[in-house]
Amino acid sequence: MTRLVLVAAVALIDADGRVLLAQRPEGKAMSGLWEFPGGKVEPDETPEAALIRELREELGIDTVASCLGPLTFASHAYADFHLLMPLFACRKWQGQPRPREGQRLAWVRPQALRDYPMPPADVPLIPILRDWL
Repeated sequence: MTRLVLVAAVALIDADGRVLLAQRPEGKAMSGLWEFPGGKVEPDETPEAALIRELREELGIDTVASCLGPLTFASHAYADFHLLMPLFACRKWQGQPRPREGQRLAWVRPQALRDYPMPPADVPLIPILRDWL
């Protein structure tokens, strides 16, 4: 049976309607690819709680669950696991996103999201996000 991995991701949207992407750092699986910030949901943790924790750890910003709006999700079969990834939208947070784990960050206009190579699970989220914005 394939292992199911639950990962929560967020489209941080700034006042200009741009979306924040983070580049996976060297040494991580799929390094060099761009993705929506987020991470694995730990046991006994909600996707919202995981995002709040990950945003603090990875980007040094704070938000609350009421600012995380569920938008869509990805369901993707990788070779050794199946990824289920809810994507939330967030327009309100405290602090300036800064790379705290060696990753590069880019604020990207929705029309330009396809210009950034992404993991296969993230790609189908682009048109949904673009249409929503």
